Amino acid sequence: MAILTETPAGPVVLSQEQVEEIGRALDEIRARVTDDLGERDREYIYSIIKAQRGFEIAGRGLMYLGFLPPFWLAGVAALSVSKILDNMEIGHNVMHGQYDWMREPGLNSRVFEWDTVCPADQWRHSHNYMHHTYTNIHGMDRDIGYGILRVDEQQPWNPLRLGNPLYAFFLMVAFEWGVMGHDLEVENIVQGKRKWSDIKALVKGQVRKAGRQVLKDYVVFPALTGPLFLSTLAGNFTANIVRNLWTFSIIFCGHFPSGVQTFTEEECTEETQGEWYVRQMLGSANIDGSRLFHIMSGNLSHQIEHHLFPDLPANRYPEIAPEVKALCEKHGLPYNTGSFSQQIGSVWAKLFKLALPPVLAGKPQPNGVIVMRRGQASEVGV
Repeated sequence: MAILTETPAGPVVLSQEQVEEIGRALDEIRARVTDDLGERDREYIYSIIKAQRGFEIAGRGLMYLGFLPPFWLAGVAALSVSKILDNMEIGHNVMHGQYDWMREPGLNSRVFEWDTVCPADQWRHSHNYMHHTYTNIHGMDRDIGYGILRVDEQQPWNPLRLGNPLYAFFLMVAFEWGVMGHDLEVENIVQGKRKWSDIKALVKGQVRKAGRQVLKDYVVFPALTGPLFLSTLAGNFTANIVRNLWTFSIIFCGHFPSGVQTFTEEECTEETQGEWYVRQMLGSANIDGSRLFHIMSGNLSHQIEHHLFPDLPANRYPEIAPEVKALCEKHGLPYNTGSFSQQIGSVWAKLFKLALPPVLAGKPQPNGVIVMRRGQASEVGV
C-alpha cells in the first residue's frame, strides 16, 4: 500500500509490525471510549437537538416578519444553522449508529430520517457501507469524485475534465441533490452498465423523499405565511443553499486536500484491521478550528478520527485526536490538518489543476510512505 507525498528524507517504510502496533493502539482507544459512553454523551446530543429545534422555530417565526430585511436575514441565518446541525451533527452522526447504544427510538440509525432530499436508507448504503468500508479505493469508493469530478491523478483525463471546477461549483450549490443521486451511479447508467430495473426502487424512494422536502420547504411553510409566500420561499431556498455550500466544503476539506491519497484494489486486498486503520488515517484530513466550528461541522473537522471510529459519538473526536496525532508522529506518518482556508484552498487548487491534461498539470507527487504487507520482502525498492 503506497500512500501520501514524498518527504525530504525519502519515503517512510512502515513495517507490518508497526501496522499491527498501530491497530492495537487504536483498538484500545475504541474500547476505552466505548466503555466510557454515558450521561455526558446523552446530554450532548440532546443539547444539540434542542438547539437545532430552537433555531428552526426561530427561523420559521422570523419569516412572518420577512417583509423587513433584517428579520428576513435573521430568519435565513437561523434556518441555515438549523439545517446544518440537522445534517451534520445530528443526521450524519446518528445514521452512523453513534447513539444506538442509547436505545432511544428517535436516535436509532436504522429508522432515522433527516431534513434533506436524499433518503436515509440510500445514504446509509452509499456512505456508511461503500465509502467507509472502501475509503479512497479506486473502483470501489464512488466518493472519489462522485462520478463527475477528477480529484486524483490516478483518474484518467479526457477533454470533459476541463470543466472540473465548474462541475464542482454546481455540485456544491446543489449538494443535497447530488448526494440523493449518488446511489443511482449515473455514470454507469450513461455507459449502459445499469438498467432501469436496477434503479427503479431507488428512484421511487428518491421521488417520495424529495417530494416531501419540496412540499415542506417550498409550499407548506411559505403558504403558512400568507402574503409573504414568495419571501418565505426565497428564505427557505437560501437556507438550503447555505447548508449545501457548508456541507460540501467540510466534506471536501476532509477528503480531497493536498496530501490525501487514494489506493488501488490490489493494494488493499485481504487487509488486516491494522492496515484498514492506516488507510483511513492517511486517506483523510482534519480542519483546525474552535469548538463551535467543530460542532457546526458535525465534528467532521476531525475526519481522520471519524474514519477510524465512524460509530463512536463525534463529540469524543476532539479528545482522542491528540492520541491519534501522537501515534502518527511515533511512526513517522503525517497527520494531515490545517485551517479551513488552507484546506479549502488546497481542494480548489487541486480541482483546477486536475482539470488540465497531465502534460500541463505536471507530474504527480511520488509516494512518500510505503506500508509493508504480509508476504512482502523486508526491503522495498522505491
